Amino acid sequence: MAQPPILSLETIGLQQGGKWLFGAPDKEPLDLHIGPRDRLALIGRNGAGKTTLFKLIDGRLEADKGLRKVKPGTRIVLLEQDPDFTGHATLLDFALAGADAPARHEVEAIAGQLGIDLSRAAPGASGGERRRAALARALAQDPDLLLMDEPTNHLDLAAIDWLEDWLTRYKGAFVVISHDRTFLTRLTRATLWLDRGILRRKEVGFGGYEAWEEQVYAEEARAAERLDARLKLEAHWLERGVTARRKRNQGRLEKLWQMRSARAAMINPQGTAKLQLASEEEFKSKSVIVAENVSKSYGERRIIRDFSLRVQRGDRIGVVGANGAGKTTLLKLLTGELEPDSGSVTRAKTLSGVMIDQQRSLMEPDRTVRQVLAEGGDWIDVGDTRKHVQGYLKEFLFDPGIVDTKVGILSGGERSRLLLAREFARKSNLLVLDEPTNDLDLETLDLLQEVIADYEGTVLIVSHDRDFLDRTVTVTLGLDGSGRVDVVAGGYEDWVKQRRQGRKGPPPAPPASGRGEQRAISTLPPAGGDRDLSAQPASRSGVGKPKLSYKDQRDYDLLPARIAELDAAIARGEAILADPALYTADPQRFATISQGLAHARAEKDAAEERWLELAELVEG
Repeated sequence: MAQPPILSLETIGLQQGGKWLFGAPDKEPLDLHIGPRDRLALIGRNGAGKTTLFKLIDGRLEADKGLRKVKPGTRIVLLEQDPDFTGHATLLDFALAGADAPARHEVEAIAGQLGIDLSRAAPGASGGERRRAALARALAQDPDLLLMDEPTNHLDLAAIDWLEDWLTRYKGAFVVISHDRTFLTRLTRATLWLDRGILRRKEVGFGGYEAWEEQVYAEEARAAERLDARLKLEAHWLERGVTARRKRNQGRLEKLWQMRSARAAMINPQGTAKLQLASEEEFKSKSVIVAENVSKSYGERRIIRDFSLRVQRGDRIGVVGANGAGKTTLLKLLTGELEPDSGSVTRAKTLSGVMIDQQRSLMEPDRTVRQVLAEGGDWIDVGDTRKHVQGYLKEFLFDPGIVDTKVGILSGGERSRLLLAREFARKSNLLVLDEPTNDLDLETLDLLQEVIADYEGTVLIVSHDRDFLDRTVTVTLGLDGSGRVDVVAGGYEDWVKQRRQGRKGPPPAPPASGRGEQRAISTLPPAGGDRDLSAQPASRSGVGKPKLSYKDQRDYDLLPARIAELDAAIARGEAILADPALYTADPQRFATISQGLAHARAEKDAAEERWLELAELVEG
């Protein structure tokens, strides 16, 4: 039996600037019910009102109509996208401020796990340090309902992994706004979709969201066609554009995989570029940046050690690693902002770059959109083509009517999108993107992937967004903080797989399976009996190579085949859910497969972790 909600918003209406954001007279009122164990993704375009909805849930904003009901004793905590550190001398002062401040020892315990020194002065703290302090403050309050607005912004991969693990074990409910597809897919079990003032709910995690979205838009388009509502169809140009864009992106992904395959043939196991597919002269003529035996240190700390790479014209290079591992240093070495201590970096004389940084420092709040894009005029030069500024705005998912709106009124995501529109219009053959996905909604991420794929020059990307890198880059440079730089053809997951193989050796090949490919993912049986994948392996204490227990040895032998089986099942499930007609034809099957897919992903993560722990024991 379903448990009663801990919070409800009933028939909510809210006006902003004289217009109804929610609950307009010609639309459905906003209703929301959150259960005690809900894991909800809140999806919506920049400017749709996601952050405003959080403030209604939190109670700091009062609706113009409707009711907010909260179960007595429910503790609600909001992790804001940009917390205000004004007036706080240190990060600890911020974390302990407020009437409902958490206990100091709880804050410090979580901060220690996140690797943040809370004694650091708040005014000079980086975005990543501030985000960790805000997380420590929010999580230490032991909330019953946790509202998270872009929680992974400014976090490195290790911190994101830690947060995912914490939320997996968390006993309360949460609602999360995030652009991080991997984060959402792993954690959420239901989706809230805020679209044109209407809040829809579907009992599928983010993994099934896009198919659901396509189905809703297709139904609306058919209804509009039946009514011959041309004006209504015109109002949906954005939604239809998103649908078409996703279909085009399938072709671009095929092209990306081909580029990765070709690039892999140029990279030897040590990561240095070598020629296999073309003549030496042709290979060199396409090189735009050549790094040879580059090293860089700060004091006694070696940041980059003996790094070599040829960056080819058209490469999409992703740079990943923990905060402080040297990503920015490597980027500056490649672009010429820093000189190496030893080795050399040669750049093509014709290289002309555009840098889009994390701070979005070029966006002046008092300037209008027209001034930012076209210096106050009606036309903008995009490469060698002249376009009307309002038409160009539509290409970047803006309503053309905002052309004379001041930048300061735009949301953080809209400002980021405007900056992308401005910078992509400039003539260049090198594009440098530093955390480009921060503050962007999912539609804008789709657009950014499309623009990067169509860009004729070379792209360097620093990002912690795993899904974005997997969909975008041809080569990944992975830094582990030791000075070594792994050079891998492919995206983030390819780098992770190479590191695992390098540390452990590849798992044994799974036995051939005669099972049919049509078996439903939700019926995938557990392997090796009822096993607790969270069980700890035998103790590592003692002298010499430890002996595995019977259960540990059995897990070590059987898990590689199980992981391969889960990989295949996940691929089958994702392929089935990719059909936008599935939900209409068989909604029960859609829900069953979505749930099975989430369970399979969770089991695969646990199985991989368990096998790696056992492999470390086997190797002593």
